[in-house]
Amino acid sequence: MTDTPRLPEGYEISTDPDRIDVGRVHRWLSTDAYWALGRTREKQDRAIADSLNFGVYEAMTGEQVAYARVVTDRATFAWLCDVYVDPPVRGKALGTALVAAVREHLRPYGLRRILLATHDAHGVYEKLGFTALDRPDQWMILALDG
Repeated sequence: MTDTPRLPEGYEISTDPDRIDVGRVHRWLSTDAYWALGRTREKQDRAIADSLNFGVYEAMTGEQVAYARVVTDRATFAWLCDVYVDPPVRGKALGTALVAAVREHLRPYGLRRILLATHDAHGVYEKLGFTALDRPDQWMILALDG
């Protein structure tokens, strides 16, 4: 397995849902994340409420600087989504450390797979053991409005 990157000094990760700055997360995703542009606040609030959430925070101020969300049954499957790092702190390996923390948090569940989709961050995820689907022809999608 790949190494587990550590957060740079001065940052911390939490899964405490009460620490999530839901307004900030909604603003990030709905205005700057290609996969969630225009997502409503109500829809984002529901997604947060029904998911396992990870936040990266500046240790001194408590300000949230990154976010990731996992949809999972905690038994067989997880979908990693909405991974976002605030632009002013990009380049500090926060995203890599965040995804590594998600991976390690999920490891004890004995999941069969963790799935994600990305348009432009393959290199980040490959460093952490993610690979392209061996048999994409076996996967299907039912695309719904909404």
